[in-house]
Amino acid sequence: MADTTAKAAARKAGKSPSGGAGDPPFHKPRWPKAYAFALVTGALFLFSWLGQFIFQIMVASNEAEQHGQAFAWGDFFPQFFEYTFENWQSEFLQLVCQAAGLALFYYWGSSQSRESDDRIEAKINALLRDRNLDPNNP
Repeated sequence: MADTTAKAAARKAGKSPSGGAGDPPFHKPRWPKAYAFALVTGALFLFSWLGQFIFQIMVASNEAEQHGQAFAWGDFFPQFFEYTFENWQSEFLQLVCQAAGLALFYYWGSSQSRESDDRIEAKINALLRDRNLDPNNP
């Protein structure tokens, strides 16, 4: 109980609950900033889907006019959703193939996907020497 009171007092004073005087206080970002990437991605998605909708209406209207028929929303919506799902299916298939290929190349150890073990070991040894530890005698 006293521990939580101390943490609350430290937060109120602008200090970190861990007690570090140099630690900046943690501020949770506002909702739009925290989810900015998702908001921008969602807006781009809706904009592109609206564009597909508008241009597909134009094509369907022109085709109906060329055949001497009236434009019908009942005929348009099934076609619109069919094209939408075909597009999404091809995009997800492409994404899955790229992710599977990347995982496979990473597993095989392609030179573009990972550092060599010697370079990693040299970095670890340098860190150990910086802390006055003997890398050869753990």
